Amino acid sequence: MATEDFSHDLSSLLSSEERDFLIRSNGDQVKVSNLVGKIVGFYFSGSWCGPCRNFTPLLLEVYEQLSSKGDFEVVFISSDRDDESFNKYFSKMPWLALPFSDAETRKLSTVMEHGVDGYPFNLDRLNFLKEQEENAKKNQTIISILVSSSRDYVISNDGKKIPLLDLEGKMVGLYFSIHAHRMCHQEETHFKESFETMPWLALPFKDKSCKKLARYFELRNIPNLVIIGQDGKTLNPNVAELIEDHGIEAYPFTPEKLDELAAIEKAKLESQTLESVVVDGENDFVIDKSGSKVPVSGLVGKNILLYFSAQWCPPCRAFLPKLIEAYHTIKAKGSAFEVIFISSDRDQSTFDKFYSEMPWLALPFGDGRKQILNKKFKIQGIPTAVAIGPSGRTITKEARMHLTAYGADAFPFTEEHLKQLEEEIEKKAKGWPEKVKHELHS
Repeated sequence: MATEDFSHDLSSLLSSEERDFLIRSNGDQVKVSNLVGKIVGFYFSGSWCGPCRNFTPLLLEVYEQLSSKGDFEVVFISSDRDDESFNKYFSKMPWLALPFSDAETRKLSTVMEHGVDGYPFNLDRLNFLKEQEENAKKNQTIISILVSSSRDYVISNDGKKIPLLDLEGKMVGLYFSIHAHRMCHQEETHFKESFETMPWLALPFKDKSCKKLARYFELRNIPNLVIIGQDGKTLNPNVAELIEDHGIEAYPFTPEKLDELAAIEKAKLESQTLESVVVDGENDFVIDKSGSKVPVSGLVGKNILLYFSAQWCPPCRAFLPKLIEAYHTIKAKGSAFEVIFISSDRDQSTFDKFYSEMPWLALPFGDGRKQILNKKFKIQGIPTAVAIGPSGRTITKEARMHLTAYGADAFPFTEEHLKQLEEEIEKKAKGWPEKVKHELHS
C-alpha cells in the first residue's frame, strides 16, 4: 500500500469531501494520509455478529504486537445499525474507524456486501440497493429468495439438482450454521464432508447467495433457522432455540404455537423447585470440600447460586476472589445461602486444584447434570452465576454482574432489592461534588 497510485485509491475510499481523517475510540482524529506506506487491514464487523465479537479479541492480540512496529494499522468499517451500538463496540477497539455517521464513505461495506452490484459504490447506489431489498421483502416468495441469475435450483447431498419450483407451496427452513457459513469460504472437500451428514437440501458450493441471504435476513447469530411459510413469506426469523428447547413440539412455528409454548414455559418456571433444577434421577446430591455427598433436599429453602466457571478461564479466576469475599460476608450475616460450583474444567486434577480454592459446594467433576443445566439456563460463556431463590424459582441469570457492581450488597439479587440499591446510590450521588463520578455510572 506504499505505492503512490494505491495511496490515491486508499484516500478516495476512506475520505470524503468533508472529511480527510479517521477516528479513534477516544475521539482523536488521524489523517488518512498517515496510512501511506503502512499495511492496512480493513475490519468489516458489527456488534450484532456473534463470530465478529469472538474474533475481535483475537485481532486485538495481533494488533498489539504488530502496531508497535509502526507499519501496520487496522480500520474498522462498521455494519452496526445505530450510533449507540457502534460506539459501544468501537470503545473496545484500539485501532481506527470510519465515523459511523459518515454513511457515504462506508461504501467499503457496500463493496463487500454487494460486490459489482454496488458500483459506483456511492450513497445513492447504497440507498437504491436498500430500497430494492425492502421491495423484495414485501413481495417475497421462496423463488425470489433463493433464485439467482445463474441458478434456479438447490442440490441434494447426492449431487442432484432440485428445481426451486418444487419448493413452492411448502414450508421451508433456511438453515444457517457454522457449516453453512463455511460453505461460502472453505474448500469444496470440506463442503462435501459437511453436507454428507445432512439429509436436507443446500445451496451449491461457493454460491454467492450465501452472503446475500445472511444480509437479507439480518443474520445475528448461528445456528439460525429461518422459517418460510407456504405463502413464501417469512414466518419466523429464527426457530433454532425453539427446536433446542421443545424439539418437534415447536412445529409449525406459528405465532399461536409460540404463545402455547410460552404458556407451558411460564408454568414450568412457576412450578420450578431446587430439586427439579439440580436433581437428575439418582444424582440427587452435590459434594462438599471433603468429597462427601450433600443431599440436594438439605438445600431446599435456601438462596442458591449456581456458579459456572473453570480454572482455564482468566475472567473466572479474576472473579473468584470477589465471589469468595461476597460469600463469606453474606454467610456471616446469618443468611441461608450457598454456592454450587459447576465446572467446565477439562480434567479431574484441574477441577480439584481450582475447587480447592473455593469454600462452597460443587457438582462432581464430569457430572452429566452440567450439560442439563447449561441447556436449561442457556449458558453462553463463563463465569456465569445463576441465583435461585428459597422457593426454587430462578431470580436472575445475571448475578455475576450484580456481584461485580455491588458485592455482597447485591444479595438476595431480587429485582426489587437491586432497584432499591440503585435508588440509594443515586440518592447519595446527588450529594457528591460534580467532578466525582461513581464507578457504576461510568
